[in-house]
Amino acid sequence: MCNVICVTNRCLCRGDFLKRLEEIAKAGVFAVILREKDMTDGQYRSLAVESICVCRQYGVPCVLHNFPEIALELGATALHLPMQKLRSLREEERKRFRVLGASCHTCKEALEAEALGCTYIMAGHIFETDCKRGLVPRGVDFLREVACAVEIPVFALGGINAANVGEVARTGAAGVCVMSGLMRCADAAQYVDRLKRNMNLSQAD
Repeated sequence: MCNVICVTNRCLCRGDFLKRLEEIAKAGVFAVILREKDMTDGQYRSLAVESICVCRQYGVPCVLHNFPEIALELGATALHLPMQKLRSLREEERKRFRVLGASCHTCKEALEAEALGCTYIMAGHIFETDCKRGLVPRGVDFLREVACAVEIPVFALGGINAANVGEVARTGAAGVCVMSGLMRCADAAQYVDRLKRNMNLSQAD
């Protein structure tokens, strides 16, 4: 089965963010990546504490993002970083996380992330997306290349929706990361269910 990871962006969220986060966790996502890069350290620390508690209620890992010092301070077990920050993290610090992910945009970066101890990779962007407006997507051939190059799970990011998720499932990727769709959808449970159903149908073809 392919898995669905939620990547947050509270600025896209309709209504209360923590309430939406609870709906998403309850919907059965594989994990939540708390990606709120515009926050100050103090703001992110406060939101991280609340978000971890929400996700824990439903047995969903809450992966902190872009703030390694806060993750270490809170004793978090999961962290996701851009490659530049991953490279700057000391080996003993990387080893403190049971789950460690990185955002990769080339096969070379994916191999480097694996060598640095990452347990999964987020590869993107795969399809056109407003988050990367004007940038040419890398496409499913790139995703397939990355999935074949490394031994750790690869998750696709960028423009993923129910209509194209089947293409992702056929590349060998472990699943998908979704931001705007889950932040804005009317019903998180239905949204996640449709993504999973379409991925599984494509794998069965």
